[in-house]
Amino acid sequence: MSQHKVILLLGSNLGDPKKNIEFALEKIREGGNEISQLSEFLTSEPVEFVSSNIFCNIASIIFTRLSPIQLLDFVKNIEAGMGRINDSKSSGGYSDRIIDIDIIKYNELNFRSERLEIPHKKHLFERDFSKILLKDFI
Repeated sequence: MSQHKVILLLGSNLGDPKKNIEFALEKIREGGNEISQLSEFLTSEPVEFVSSNIFCNIASIIFTRLSPIQLLDFVKNIEAGMGRINDSKSSGGYSDRIIDIDIIKYNELNFRSERLEIPHKKHLFERDFSKILLKDFI
């Protein structure tokens, strides 16, 4: 099986956001994925919802043997294991979260299903904080 280059964005705005992200990165590594590059941490206001909790975000390049859907299931399991109950797709909107792990790019794949869209167009083209984090990765 070959290794796939994937860009992830991680964010948190509950509890200790930086520690939450570091814990999630460790879980990603423990799952057999190689983390090859990390951006600096960036704080930002919530996007597309109102909250007084500031986000901490980071971008990461990983190498994985997982398919896109396997990787999605893997990161959703990390989110659930850390206490995230609903994601934005199931709840119909954004809210505070202990961890959010988004797949931004997967090799040069263009993929769309009910559960996953690659590349993640909102992060690549619409969200300013994402563009800052991803500037050295794209």
